[in-house]
Amino acid sequence: MAITANRYVTDWVEECRELLQPDRVLWIDGSPEQLESLRQEAYRTGELVALNQEKLPGCVYHRSALNDVARVESRTYICCKRQEDAGPTNNWVEPEEMKARLREIYAGAMKGRTMYVIPYSMGIVGSPFAKYGVEITDSIYVVVSMAIMTRVGTDVYDALGDSPDYIRGLHAKAELDEEKRYIVHFPEENTIMSVNSGYGGNVLLGKKCFALRIASCLGRDEGWLAEHMLILGVENPQGEVRYVCGAFPSACGKTNLAMLVPPQAWREKGWKCWCVGDDIAWLRPGPDGRLWAVNPEKGFFGVAPGTSEKTNPNALATTRKDTIFTNVVLKPDGTVWWEGLDKNPPTDALNWKGEPWDPSDGSKGAHPNSRFTAPAENCPCISKEFNNPQGVPISAIVFGGRRAKTAPLVYQSWDWAHGVFVGSIMASEKTAAAEGKVGETRRDPMAMLPFCGYHMADYWQHWLDMEEKLTNPPIICNVNWFRTDDQGQFQWPGFGENLRVVEWVLRRAFGEAEAVETPIGYMPRPEDIDLEGTGVSQETLQELLTIDPDLWKAECRDIRAFYAGFGEKLPEKLRKSLDELESRLG
Repeated sequence: MAITANRYVTDWVEECRELLQPDRVLWIDGSPEQLESLRQEAYRTGELVALNQEKLPGCVYHRSALNDVARVESRTYICCKRQEDAGPTNNWVEPEEMKARLREIYAGAMKGRTMYVIPYSMGIVGSPFAKYGVEITDSIYVVVSMAIMTRVGTDVYDALGDSPDYIRGLHAKAELDEEKRYIVHFPEENTIMSVNSGYGGNVLLGKKCFALRIASCLGRDEGWLAEHMLILGVENPQGEVRYVCGAFPSACGKTNLAMLVPPQAWREKGWKCWCVGDDIAWLRPGPDGRLWAVNPEKGFFGVAPGTSEKTNPNALATTRKDTIFTNVVLKPDGTVWWEGLDKNPPTDALNWKGEPWDPSDGSKGAHPNSRFTAPAENCPCISKEFNNPQGVPISAIVFGGRRAKTAPLVYQSWDWAHGVFVGSIMASEKTAAAEGKVGETRRDPMAMLPFCGYHMADYWQHWLDMEEKLTNPPIICNVNWFRTDDQGQFQWPGFGENLRVVEWVLRRAFGEAEAVETPIGYMPRPEDIDLEGTGVSQETLQELLTIDPDLWKAECRDIRAFYAGFGEKLPEKLRKSLDELESRLG
């Protein structure tokens, strides 16, 4: 029986029921009792596996299908009326044509199954930032994951009232057929449709689908930003907390920075770091002319391999209770393991496919994209502002990528427009783990290439337009933790030591640090970054802060070729920034 009188919700649910033909409909209320009863049902069917409740209380294990282990950019679509609004970086199909294709796949897809109706909020229910969604699914894994990742409950219907202003999300596992797998967004209709997948990134529709692709369109229309960014609070020994947002493509240390542990000598002096968000930030101009940010999510959907006591102790601690582990190694004692957790691979364990696993044969036990879905409130360094409905004021925005030689350790843009340029040219060199040639540069503007719900050039223009709403905008910087020497060794130690660079950035934001002008922007003097205890010499730091004009001239040619793909829509200010950079390089 429906638990809301909102006819925009009830009519849509009925329409979906007629199409999908489930055996029953269950309205999710978010109560612990209902969620526990669903977990018990999933244990009986094998959809979930209960883990050792003494060692991992509240934790469960989940396997996705072998053909369904990651986001599928090639099967992800933005379906707006005009193809030019989707832009050259998104897949597009005319909306009615796509709906006809999807209806055929959805027809009867829930026969013999239960249809779950999940009300959820991105952001604190009732806050100025909050946006509401209802996801329909036939997966208990999706229900319990959404209850971790978003704010699920009937108070969403109370806040919605009789308004049609919510995001509709329809997900059906169907046959998990990868040839008929679609993740489709209709931004003009506030609708998301996902079918033939059970993997979190494709089916937890509040995450990338709503909080970035749809929300980026809402932000454009309403005058705010939905960004693929962490939010970090840095507390100095005087007790003042300053906030920074950071955008990084995958494999560039984003989660580690979000849950940063200060170097020991800094901890002893009283430095602390606080995580507000690890993945998504919604930023709005505040009445004080600053940008204010919230993390619209309630949990972390993190990559397990490589997460350890050394690399990210806070992330590891977050997973010790009430967590869903997907596609990791299942140990015989009902606990879990993955590559990089420690140097002791288990014996008599099952790999991510559910097969007996022998670590000595050289095969991976956990899938490289295996995941943990964990409540943010478990994190030892979660910010006390995490649930602040007004968000936190952002003093600096940091863009980063993985560059062996081109980008220095850190540089600051001249101003907001130049900062948008810096974000638009973000790039990473491919590692062995990625498809394509090692060292090949992949541009990923603002780390939003797969997540922007409209034309990327219009998105850059929206960023440029935001300056008019801000009397006190954050400064914008670029960082690169991955510079290497001639032997291919990293020159900067990374991890907690990155705080030394972030601290310079924040001092710049408050006018407390010096800088030198270079052709690419402002850079610290070597004496401006505290190296004590890093093992990094002044000479190495000097090297990390040098730029090679020839490499940057080649970079400009590459940027020009990249920009050419956006045609006449490329904002004039970005074209001008590129011209000026070339001119300064001589």
